[in-house]
Amino acid sequence: MQWVKVLGGLVGASALLGLGIILGHFAIPKGADAPAPSVSVSQDLDLEILETVMKQLDASKIRENLRELSREPHLASSPRDEALAQLLLQRWRDPESGLDAAEAPTYEVLLSFPSREQPNRVAVVGPTGTILFSCRQSEQNLTGEQGGPDVVPPYAAYAPPGTPQGLLVYANRGTEEDFMELQTQGIRLEGTIALTRYGGTGRGAKAVNAAKHGVAGVLVYTDPADINDGHSSASQTFPNSWRLPPSGVERGSYYEYFGDPLTPYLPANPSSFRLNPDTVSGFPPIPTQPIGFEDAKILLCNLQGTSAPAAWQGALGCDYKLGPGFRADGDFPADSQVNVSVHNRLELRNSSNVLGIIRGAVEPDRYVLYGNHRDSWVHGAVDPSSGTAVLLELSRVLGTLLKKGTWRPRRSIVFASWGAEEFGLIGSTEFTEEFFSKLRERTVAYINVDISVFANATLRAQGTPPVQSVIFSAAKQIPAPGLDGLSIYDNWIQYFNRSSTEYGLVPSLGSLGAGSDYAPFIHFLGISSMDIAYTYDRSKTSARIYPTYHTAFDTFGYVDKFVDPGFSSHQAVARTAGSVLLRLSDSLFLPLNVSDYGETLRNFLQAAQRDLGVLLEQHSISLGPLVTAVEKFEGAAAALGQHVSALQKDTPDPLQVRMLNDQLMLLERTFLNPRAFPEERYYSHVLWAPRTGSVATFPGLANACSRAMNTSLGSAAWAEVQRQLSILVVALEGAAATLRPVADL
Repeated sequence: MQWVKVLGGLVGASALLGLGIILGHFAIPKGADAPAPSVSVSQDLDLEILETVMKQLDASKIRENLRELSREPHLASSPRDEALAQLLLQRWRDPESGLDAAEAPTYEVLLSFPSREQPNRVAVVGPTGTILFSCRQSEQNLTGEQGGPDVVPPYAAYAPPGTPQGLLVYANRGTEEDFMELQTQGIRLEGTIALTRYGGTGRGAKAVNAAKHGVAGVLVYTDPADINDGHSSASQTFPNSWRLPPSGVERGSYYEYFGDPLTPYLPANPSSFRLNPDTVSGFPPIPTQPIGFEDAKILLCNLQGTSAPAAWQGALGCDYKLGPGFRADGDFPADSQVNVSVHNRLELRNSSNVLGIIRGAVEPDRYVLYGNHRDSWVHGAVDPSSGTAVLLELSRVLGTLLKKGTWRPRRSIVFASWGAEEFGLIGSTEFTEEFFSKLRERTVAYINVDISVFANATLRAQGTPPVQSVIFSAAKQIPAPGLDGLSIYDNWIQYFNRSSTEYGLVPSLGSLGAGSDYAPFIHFLGISSMDIAYTYDRSKTSARIYPTYHTAFDTFGYVDKFVDPGFSSHQAVARTAGSVLLRLSDSLFLPLNVSDYGETLRNFLQAAQRDLGVLLEQHSISLGPLVTAVEKFEGAAAALGQHVSALQKDTPDPLQVRMLNDQLMLLERTFLNPRAFPEERYYSHVLWAPRTGSVATFPGLANACSRAMNTSLGSAAWAEVQRQLSILVVALEGAAATLRPVADL
């Protein structure tokens, strides 16, 4: 990653030295790098500075940021995307509110785009080849923003080109179980076109599952039952409400993995080895195209065959049939077929990350990362510009304090605007690949604020257990917007809560999957991570996400009128994430409570004992070593907590503080095993890898038991169960060892 200048004035010579030189340079004290005498450098979190930041975060400035960011579509690598990269650089280099350094390193990555010369098309074709009906190729221009030349037509990124044609079948959500149900119903799937709805499984998985059963092409739509609480008429949807209009189509990446497809585990630099695009794995195997629910209704409500199961029915106003083919008394001749013409193409494109650094005054070689992606499918006001608008305001406030000489953090802060996230977390993954060792050695935590506001009801946070306490501490100190006397924490606990054996009733902290740029940090690097947002009241809507997600209707006006009028929820997220950032960067002792991992481990263990114990005993597999390992971890975590408390009451030696903070920082890394799941690219965290087994326990154990369930005693599948159990025990014992006194081997 190329950086133009080294802090301290080495401007010209540093252009080719890279981010690693800059960040490594932080750890070497030099006169030119020392903070100016006027800078206030506290030994611990300065509550006055924290309060100043909270007061200065301005909702109106976030609103203006969002207006500018979402003014035009900014698809990854497009001219507008690169213009926004320059806007970030300009802000972060501002002499009055900028940061210490800011650069925009570029990677050459493989992206997927529809052909402008040959637009993708879905049509009903009669027996003689006549086109009887064509689905929309673009969304309805309802506000004057959906018809511009830079609005990319709906498409399934990375879906291969092709023109399959066949009888239509309805396959619900396109899961493996859904296609098996169709076969059970006696429906022949070979050569058909499957109509599926979003949800239930990943985008790309729908095509993978379909291809296994001989399906020739896949259509995907958003059912009003899943996004609009059943409402589908024009008068009930955008621009008259926040609901998805009938022509709305969710774009998205159908790539199975994350990172640049051609350079797995390598940064997409000119010198890196690249795979042959024709042999890359993870792309959909058959042509796939998303459509709007107004077109899906015409196709689905004309199907013949038996009625779909009750759980498969939706809100399109008809009885959903399974097919194959159309009914004789419908809008099309019974032997009409559906033609799917996809003309997507793969292209190598340059995509930029933008990185801004505030150099730490005391521990410059310890980094707190705060990131959000920049690219969007169209205007992207909610996704991701709501997050970028918050990012810019938070960096403005901190940059102003920095330039005035009134504050400098204890640890270094790295702000990141990731490129090409929508195509598969590409910018953040390339960054973690390029600086794998340095980031693992020195990164304290990663804060992700992608969509900052889904809706304006309550906070929603996801993260690994050690970050729970710092998020709770921040949320307790910030007033909830529009609710006098109620903190964000108090409001949060009313919407999402759980009963903790340690703390009683607390807000629920969700776990991290792979939905945003935190994925490479937690799964690949083992860095304590979190994702923070405001969201909606689940008791008032069943929407799986905000309704205009990845459509051309996700505009500034949509946010301003329906999502967060007044932008008070954006401000609340800025304050929460900003407070977490300051606590992590300025606190003498890292506010990471490793004991909170004990509760997660204990819950996983109890689920394994309850749901798998008898089965494992039948195969002579004992959970005893795992029980002992969990107990060792709990004991070591409790002892470390007591050590922290004792040091906090004293005046600790700086080296003691550093050693203890390293134990807190490095705990998450101990749960990584790159050989635990060789079939899962980038996933090496033994606690948070994808879980396909039905038991809510350690994923490797759950998945292995699920696969071994119907195999014979002594099979390779049961040997894998034993291996996964051993991997867990070693990881937990290693974690306990990391938490014990550093002089103890």
